[in-house]
Amino acid sequence: MNTLKAGLLIAVLTGLFVAIGYFAGGTGGMVIGLVVAAVMNLGSYWFSDKIVIKMTQAQPVDERQAPELYEMVGRLSDRAGIPRPRIYIVPDPSPNAFATGRNPEHGVVAVNQGLLHLLDRREIEGVVAHELAHIKHRDTLTMAIVATLAGAIGVLGIILRFGALFAGGRDGENPLGVLAVAILAPVMAMLVQMGVSRMREYEADRMAAEITGDPGGLSSALLKLHNGVVREPGSIAPEAAHMCIVNPFAGLKGISSLFSTHPPVEERVRRLEAIRSKVIA
Repeated sequence: MNTLKAGLLIAVLTGLFVAIGYFAGGTGGMVIGLVVAAVMNLGSYWFSDKIVIKMTQAQPVDERQAPELYEMVGRLSDRAGIPRPRIYIVPDPSPNAFATGRNPEHGVVAVNQGLLHLLDRREIEGVVAHELAHIKHRDTLTMAIVATLAGAIGVLGIILRFGALFAGGRDGENPLGVLAVAILAPVMAMLVQMGVSRMREYEADRMAAEITGDPGGLSSALLKLHNGVVREPGSIAPEAAHMCIVNPFAGLKGISSLFSTHPPVEERVRRLEAIRSKVIA
């Protein structure tokens, strides 16, 4: 169901792109916006693992350096039906984790040092399974497509605003109406992008429960991680925050919480506990 919802949101984003492309300059405007966004976002997608690893200063570990984590990732990867990803540890006291890589064959699972200190083995298994679910579902690709469309809408919005303000728009067009579309469309695109990201988190939670057979492990981990990042905010760049299992800036209050790429932890836990109740029954 979450996959279907994410697909519908991508369809909405595509329709929004077509509409604003028409306003910005017909087919030519659409092509310009799409090319600019595609070059930026697909390039980022292709080199996502290298970029985020360098950004976070994550260090690779092998079986000798982290035997328990290595065994855990291998066992859960087999259950998930994907190749064993490379394993990294991030020297960050803020408890968090993320997955990256353009496909399962290039998958990476990275956990912060703070997470290893905070969680017990059962909870770490839940987190690892969640990240493996992202790799299996190729969520990096999904979010790259969404980012490309949203970025293209943003580019077209800029073109449209300049056209409305300085060129007066095309014959028969209301400049104020065009300007309103130019402002609202990128905001709507951002909200859709956040919606897709939240759906992918719910789906990864659900699949993690299947992989481990223990929804309670992940729900317990999410609560600890949320409280942990409130006490010790992450140092990751804001543009990479959506990759983390919990919002690294969860301690921020006010309107910023409305624009989080992560679903509320309370709702994620509620859904996991619903799965757990079905398993027990």
